[in-house]
Amino acid sequence: MSKFLRLPGIIDIHVHLRDPKETHKEDFYTGTCAALAGGVTSVFDMPNNLEPIMSLETLQKKIEKAKQKAVCDWGLYFGTNGKNTSEFAKVVDQVVGLKLYLSLTTGKYVVGDEELVELVFQHWPKQKVLVVHAEGDRVDLAIKLATNYQNKLHITHVSTKETLKKIIEAKADGLNITCDTVPHYLFLSNEQVSGQDTSGVTVTGSPDGGGINKESLYSVKPPLATKKDQEFLWRNLTWIDCIATDHAPHTKEEKRSTNPPTGVPGLETMLPLLLDSVSKKRLTLKDIVRLTNTNPQKIFGFRQDKDTFIEVDTEEKYIIKNGELLTKCGWSPFDGWEVQGKVKRVCIRGTKVFENGKVLVSPGFGKQIIF
Repeated sequence: MSKFLRLPGIIDIHVHLRDPKETHKEDFYTGTCAALAGGVTSVFDMPNNLEPIMSLETLQKKIEKAKQKAVCDWGLYFGTNGKNTSEFAKVVDQVVGLKLYLSLTTGKYVVGDEELVELVFQHWPKQKVLVVHAEGDRVDLAIKLATNYQNKLHITHVSTKETLKKIIEAKADGLNITCDTVPHYLFLSNEQVSGQDTSGVTVTGSPDGGGINKESLYSVKPPLATKKDQEFLWRNLTWIDCIATDHAPHTKEEKRSTNPPTGVPGLETMLPLLLDSVSKKRLTLKDIVRLTNTNPQKIFGFRQDKDTFIEVDTEEKYIIKNGELLTKCGWSPFDGWEVQGKVKRVCIRGTKVFENGKVLVSPGFGKQIIF
């Protein structure tokens, strides 16, 4: 039995579409096609490209790439090494926010010097969000500086009880701070990957059915946390403002290498996993709307077009399969998982853009989100 339901379009505030320079993994066309297949109508793309987006010139080049290729709406983050604060005023009206890396991730664009970090908090315009990747005591630094300089601070991909507790305390103290987590922290744990989960639940997925050890396949930044951390995130979901994908595709060959990169794709699987959780009474449809639509608009200060929506079959059960994905990398950490809830149709600004597995619009249909 089918049960069709209309939901507002998913706004994914954290993706890595690899364009420009690493388009063998993904590009603005394939990545936004994957977004539509997952019910995502807007993506915010991160700046840690092979050539980082830390100047007006590199930003403009990336904008042109997105304008040519994207089939869903999109926004871009600006990046910083702490030494490019003079660029902030030039770009602030063309980006959704600033991304600051306080802990190690892909690209090694970490700003370690605390004086440079303070300059970033001091000079980034206060009306725009400052998104930080921070772990451990770097979370404390971000909270302290945001308090001092009154920034709109957003801590991304929260994975541990320790980090979320710090955020909860800062919220309770009245700090203007928000956060997100991502599906691989809600649905995977390091015990599952290592086969040490005491509940007997193990992870068996592989990009091609074999040839890649699980530790390499599921290597992400921050790393997968414990089952106890995961359970704490679920219990405190009301304190989490958004769920994003952190869609970070790499090829199968790269994941097989002796130095495998971190990150996993996720644009096509986030909503099905969340809908499946609704069927299991773990969260509600209202939770999904809050975490993937309403709060992203509130945090970033923009309004989604009223004629942008998705239609899902909440009763349809199916198996996530690598061979059916639209992402260029062609695999998912959730390959082989059965889920209940499938995206059937997507409309953006009144135009039907996706239906029954097919993208219906040409590259360049997507519009830049500017606010």
